[in-house]
Amino acid sequence: MDQHVKNPLIVAPEQTRRPSRWRGVLTGCVVLAVLAGIVWWTRQQAAPPQAGAGRNAGPMSIVPETVGKGDIGVSLNALGTVTSLATVTIRSQISGYLMKIDFKEGDEVKKGDLIAEIDSRPYEATLAQAKGQLARDEAQLKGAQVDLTRYQNLAAQNAVPHQTLDTQVALVAQYQGTVEADRASVKSAEVNLQYCHIVSPINGRVGLRQVDLGNYVTPGDTNGLVVITQLEPISVLFTLPEDNLQAVAKRLKEGAVLPAAAYDRSGANKLAEGSLQTFDSQIDATTGTIKLRGQFENDKRTLYPNQFVNIRLLLDTHKDATTMSTAGIQRGVPGTFVYLVNADSTVSVRPVKLGVTDGDRVEVLSGLTPGDRVVIDGADKLREGAKVVVRSAGDTTNPAAAAKGAAANGAAKGDVKGDGKDGADPDKAGGGNHKRSEDGQKK
Repeated sequence: MDQHVKNPLIVAPEQTRRPSRWRGVLTGCVVLAVLAGIVWWTRQQAAPPQAGAGRNAGPMSIVPETVGKGDIGVSLNALGTVTSLATVTIRSQISGYLMKIDFKEGDEVKKGDLIAEIDSRPYEATLAQAKGQLARDEAQLKGAQVDLTRYQNLAAQNAVPHQTLDTQVALVAQYQGTVEADRASVKSAEVNLQYCHIVSPINGRVGLRQVDLGNYVTPGDTNGLVVITQLEPISVLFTLPEDNLQAVAKRLKEGAVLPAAAYDRSGANKLAEGSLQTFDSQIDATTGTIKLRGQFENDKRTLYPNQFVNIRLLLDTHKDATTMSTAGIQRGVPGTFVYLVNADSTVSVRPVKLGVTDGDRVEVLSGLTPGDRVVIDGADKLREGAKVVVRSAGDTTNPAAAAKGAAANGAAKGDVKGDGKDGADPDKAGGGNHKRSEDGQKK
């Protein structure tokens, strides 16, 4: 056999040992990576980062507020619709041509002011005819009464039969009835003549004219002549959940006047102030609400019928309550809490129990006392024991000035520490370059 031909079943010793050596190297690398990961994870769990604990971390800028005492109202919020106390559609009570319109659209009118005039000539003629008929029938009645007196005298002397006397008595009664009917006709004609002059029945504002001058108007006209709406005073109808009915009814029964304020659609601008008048006699079964009516003077004309408003009803007032701004309230794992500013310029978490809220003020039932200072701005990244720098509320409108002031305060503190202690730790003595190089070596 040729010596240059190699047997494929015979493997060199170097080829059999090479794969096992590489497998050992790879296994060792995997084990080292796993051990390094475990050590890193253990250190991270053993020493979690804390706010303000890093070398380069400085105090956080906050705005505090002092907790005080004051009155806070118990208010109920509701949605309402402005409703006029009187809305009158002026219609003609007789038929005729419209001869005069004595108003301008949008005018303010008083009760009894002239609104329009209808052609009165037909009704003047009717009144004259009724008066003439009354005069004729009164003359007939007077003649019949004279005859009755004569017959009575003759009947007393037995000069005329009693049947004649009885007939004359009936005739006088008939004429008396006719005269009464004539008088009623005269009164009716006088009323119709007065209807030719249409006057306002209420005080209010005149709307848009529905009929032009010269038209023939009748009592059956659907739209009428014009609509007059009372605006002073005006009412608002709003609804509250039935659960609030007992509290409202109790206060009204005690004779209390419950103030109500009307706000615009956004709820930010107050439109008018008034008071609660009454509530409906039944609860709406479909919504579980009760309808209430509030009355407003509306002397500034900020409310108009069918306008949508937000109603804030003041049900009660808590006197001398501990109050604070709602901006300082935080919610998290401890529940409801605030960040209390300590005397050493640190903050601590203080759980609180809250009462009613009135606008941007909230009642504090427990956890704080008047005089405590709480953080109302800048509490996003605070922790228990974090260092803080107090800034005024005006600095929030000028962040550049606030940042310059904070930097100046930090530089001043660094100079004092560096100059006052010889041989101090260079990390605390203001050696910024040394700190950066040290951090870079550690990294």
